[in-house]
Amino acid sequence: MSNFGTRLLAELRGDRVIWMIVLILGVVSVLAVYSSTGTLARGSSTQTYLIRHSAIIVGGLSMVYIFYLLHYMQFSRSAPYLLLMSIPLLIYTLAMGVDINDAKRWIVIPILNLSFQTSDLAKLALIMYVARVISSKQEYIKDFEGAFLPIIIPILIVCGLIAPADLSTALVLFITCILMMFVGRVDIKYIWLLILLGVVLFAILTIIGNLAPDIVRSETWSSRLHDFMNNPEGGDQVQQSKIAMARGGIIGVGPGHSIQRNSLPSAYSDFIFAIIIEEYGLVGGIAILGLYILLLFRCVRIITRSPKAFGSMLVLGLGLIIVIQALTNIAVSVHLLPVTGLTLPLMSMGGTSVLFTSIMIGMILSVSKFVEQVNLNNITEDSVSVETAQ
Repeated sequence: MSNFGTRLLAELRGDRVIWMIVLILGVVSVLAVYSSTGTLARGSSTQTYLIRHSAIIVGGLSMVYIFYLLHYMQFSRSAPYLLLMSIPLLIYTLAMGVDINDAKRWIVIPILNLSFQTSDLAKLALIMYVARVISSKQEYIKDFEGAFLPIIIPILIVCGLIAPADLSTALVLFITCILMMFVGRVDIKYIWLLILLGVVLFAILTIIGNLAPDIVRSETWSSRLHDFMNNPEGGDQVQQSKIAMARGGIIGVGPGHSIQRNSLPSAYSDFIFAIIIEEYGLVGGIAILGLYILLLFRCVRIITRSPKAFGSMLVLGLGLIIVIQALTNIAVSVHLLPVTGLTLPLMSMGGTSVLFTSIMIGMILSVSKFVEQVNLNNITEDSVSVETAQ
């Protein structure tokens, strides 16, 4: 191995399989976004989007490395403050956010004039906070006072503020938190209580949506669910997605040769998986799906080896929300779920989504780095003990 390769392996510690997954997804993302932005580039050059998205991916990889360098217990200390900051931002977004496609999910950062999706920050903050509470309150985990106020209420508040403009993100986050509570040994009756309160909250939001459709997008929820239940072929987006995948066949039509990118709405974001299959075939689609499943397995490996409860719960929550979102996006493309608007993590075009997913990966690698160091120290101590005994 060259000196550069040796130095690189020494620098990038932790789970190197996850490093490989991130790199592969980043490279494929640049190719897929470049190929699928033809409709956006009418009157301009697709190279503009290539350069822009490449810069976002490089920025994302930089965030992975920065958060990988931090000690993961810093995330525990910052979790309550980050959660307190995200709640007012969500409220501000609902009231004053930028309306794009009939949804207020973004705010514009002054001076920089960049759009920012506050739900991505809230997702990260809530997972960090729930991991902190579950790991620090093991002795109160079966107590109402220890489960209701510290865990259930924050989950309902954050998901309730995300849901009016982005129900799919709220549901994915809600399911992730339930799974974290289950694995974290929260009493099952409090998990059922959270589910019940979640249903009540959804009913309240639906009623508000009927009275004030500008605040809650309940009409969009019902129309998408109605189309999914009553139209076996799916709406226009799903039909164009199916055509793209059918054209791809087993090995695809080749990079850059997609035709459906000109007909498929949101080909560069929500339905980018269909473009990947069209160009790289079923083989390419299975490979991308396999990378997300492999990421989940590597997270499970980190969880089982982590000596600290917070590290385990943090990796669990972050790994689950990335993979669940990926599987949901893929399921929409093949008409297994109603259209959601969720992006494919690290693949779809979008600055906020890529950067916050990269931060999540960096946090996972930070825990992995610590676990690797602890295991290495244990092996060294065992070797010294054996040599001493001999």
